[in-house]
Amino acid sequence: MTREEEAKILVAFANGDQRAFSSLFDLHYEATCRYVIRIIRDRDTTEEIVQSTFVNLWEKRALIREDISFKSYLFRAAYNTALNYIKHQKVVSNYVARKQDKIEVSKQAYVSHQPDFELQQKIADAINQLPPQCQKVFRLSREEGLKYHEIADELGISKKTVEVHMGKALKMLRMSLKEYL
Repeated sequence: MTREEEAKILVAFANGDQRAFSSLFDLHYEATCRYVIRIIRDRDTTEEIVQSTFVNLWEKRALIREDISFKSYLFRAAYNTALNYIKHQKVVSNYVARKQDKIEVSKQAYVSHQPDFELQQKIADAINQLPPQCQKVFRLSREEGLKYHEIADELGISKKTVEVHMGKALKMLRMSLKEYL
């Protein structure tokens, strides 16, 4: 394709001509994939990156000038998208590794600090001694992990009432289990 033909296509592309976009896509897709796969080393991810690059170029088509080399512009955009992908993957990997470390530490802490059977029984007995509504609120909060507003919705009471019941339950449990605290 000559520079003049490319310039005409770029003008049409910048004006929103979908056929011009299709022409540029068909003309440069495979070459861009071959370029990006050298960076990413995964065919599926490469195709996603190249397609994403084309979508981004379509969205920013008004900014593309007809006096540039579209192929160079496209390759630079694909390169930047690939680098952003790599950076993102590093962030994800670091996050997963930190989460795995925290899970492992939590498991070890749990195993090394498991209360004995007697304490578990005392806790269960103390919870069973709570007034029915306090017990219900406490179990929904501590055993099911619901937030106060969720408990209020489920039981049809106000959030303030949930707070009062939780305060009462915790006070009673502290008193019942004070020898273990």
